[in-house]
Amino acid sequence: MGKIKGLFSWIVPIVVGLLLACLIQAFLLVPVTVNGDSMLNNLKNGERIWVLKLSKIHRGSVVVFDARKEDPGIQSGEKDYVKRVIGLPGDKIQAKNGDIYVNGKQISQKYISFYNRTTGTGNWTLKSLSSGKSPFVSGSSHWADGKAIKVPAGNYFVLGDNRSKSEDSRYFGFVKKEHMLGVAKVFSWSHNSKNINSVWKNYFVK
Repeated sequence: MGKIKGLFSWIVPIVVGLLLACLIQAFLLVPVTVNGDSMLNNLKNGERIWVLKLSKIHRGSVVVFDARKEDPGIQSGEKDYVKRVIGLPGDKIQAKNGDIYVNGKQISQKYISFYNRTTGTGNWTLKSLSSGKSPFVSGSSHWADGKAIKVPAGNYFVLGDNRSKSEDSRYFGFVKKEHMLGVAKVFSWSHNSKNINSVWKNYFVK
């Protein structure tokens, strides 16, 4: 009897710990490894981030979503994308000479380099992207040709920070809310914590 009690005394804590870990990963927090260079120089290939599943999505939030359900041109073996939210449901978005405007207000892009702003961002509106004549869009995409004026309800517009190396909403269209896995965070002492965790607090140019 004593042996059975002793066995349970260390088995039960292990089982409880495993159950808690599974619950946390299923509903609260999950580690993700960055794959690719679309978020340089803020997130590097192979870097570990944490995804908060219940965190509110803001303009400027870095998010992780199921790319298999969004990007028709996703490469074999890829699963999730890490991008930055530029527009929320109902927003009108335009890029002009490297600057981005959301609902007519210029956003601050201090989190990326001058090169990415001027070379990688390009010039476009939601309507031009959905026109079928956009240089960004080729092949199959989620854009409704010529009909997109603002971000639809239940959707987000996302861009990679490394604009010239990113497959994002310019190519495959809006990201549905139900395909969002959560908001990406890094530890507060990380070199990139401000550009990942808190850009949303000062999103527009003042």
